[in-house]
Amino acid sequence: MPQKSEQTTRQCLVTRESLPKDRMIRFVLAPDLSVVPDLKMRLPGRGVWVTARHDLVKQAADKGLFARGFKQKVPKCDGLAELVAELMEKGCLSSLSMTRKAGQIVTGFAKVETSIAQRGAIGLIHAADAAEDGQKKLSQAVRRHYGSDCELPIVRRFSAEALSNALGYGNVVHAALIAGSASKSFIKQVAVLEAYLQPSEPDSNSGPDDRTAGQAS
Repeated sequence: MPQKSEQTTRQCLVTRESLPKDRMIRFVLAPDLSVVPDLKMRLPGRGVWVTARHDLVKQAADKGLFARGFKQKVPKCDGLAELVAELMEKGCLSSLSMTRKAGQIVTGFAKVETSIAQRGAIGLIHAADAAEDGQKKLSQAVRRHYGSDCELPIVRRFSAEALSNALGYGNVVHAALIAGSASKSFIKQVAVLEAYLQPSEPDSNSGPDDRTAGQAS
């Protein structure tokens, strides 16, 4: 039994490396035997784990490793890595919606600029399709009020349409996150998504062999 101060670890189906659960994705089998991502780690049944990286999930699917992990035949998992990314994005936008309900976000260039001037922002959001000029001006405001070495998190992943739909406002291009649990949760979830989409570093020791197929739980 791990001590309370220790993180529970699981073994990656692909690399065989043991990592904390919050750096991995759990997969379970649906009744039709299809492989289902269990991002919240709540679904019942036997699970196998893959490091939370797009390329590793794709490798597990393409090489048929889930059949070895579950110790039975499973259907082809085409598009599984992309499905995980889509689910993560939806989770991020759902979390963003919670920041509005919690009153921990302001939108609109002028309000964002004011929030920066008052040093109330803990993160910025720019639409992926936002004009460079507006982003540049707000970056200058951050340097002016927070200092040139400030590392304020900036999210640029979502379109103006996606941001507007999540927040229930029209034409959201710029937003500032205000301190609170909801805004911090959003920043954390975006960081997880960004890490998932980054390629893993090459490792000559990575990859499954015939002796092991990942730890299940």
